[in-house]
Amino acid sequence: MAFTKTTEQDSLHNKLEEKSVPELLQGMHQEDQKVLTAVELVLPQTEALITKVVLQLQDGGRLFYIGAGTSGRLGILDASECPPTFGSDPEQVVGVIAGGKTAIYKAVENAEDNTNQGWLDLQAHGISSKDIVIGIAASGTTPYVIEALRKAREHKIPTGCISCNRNSPLAKVSDFPIEVVVGPEFVTGSSRMKAGTAQKLILNMISTATMIQLGHIRGNKMVDMQMTNAKLKKRAVAIIQEQLSIGQEAASTLLSKHKSIRKAIDHHTANE
Repeated sequence: MAFTKTTEQDSLHNKLEEKSVPELLQGMHQEDQKVLTAVELVLPQTEALITKVVLQLQDGGRLFYIGAGTSGRLGILDASECPPTFGSDPEQVVGVIAGGKTAIYKAVENAEDNTNQGWLDLQAHGISSKDIVIGIAASGTTPYVIEALRKAREHKIPTGCISCNRNSPLAKVSDFPIEVVVGPEFVTGSSRMKAGTAQKLILNMISTATMIQLGHIRGNKMVDMQMTNAKLKKRAVAIIQEQLSIGQEAASTLLSKHKSIRKAIDHHTANE
């Protein structure tokens, strides 16, 4: 099948500047409905990738996301949320973006076109065959990402990708490709919209399912989360209360002593 860049195809909506705000919202909402259907179609591919991620991390490896622009930012967002949510090591899931830290906040000219820098950026983290790299690119044609994955494969490092076009160059260098095709954007070519939403949904699945498989969730509770504010401390106390069937004061005392939901629950259970 030939490669078609649906992410660049003309929008199904025209004369946007003449539409009212309600009309614009309805049009965007109409397009967003297509995202969930597209994601559902790639659940088997997502499962295959997650299974490999879990195996690599269970063996002491790390998960790297690499991307440019919106895709790179989404990878960094997902990676940065793993330690506070799951109590994971900050180096276990790593986000790498073309242009470095500056590119998180603003576009860095020509960064995504650099064919050598992606692999150099991965090497800076001492990447090895124990790790796994997921390239994120809506178009599936970003040179920075493609060449990074190509080099990773040459070094026997497992690769996956999240793209929004079928049969893309990125998929060809991925052992576990996910091609979530959402169709033309509401604003032609603005892949921060539907494509970005689809990528975020799949990233949520990858990190959450992986961390559950690694034991960071009990029941449906974040027993390893970092308590970085009053809201989260209150949630932690509530989790301990529910898990141990004890009062708020007792739960709060346990949390203050052990500084960890998991340790508080385990210590109390072991000493009952």
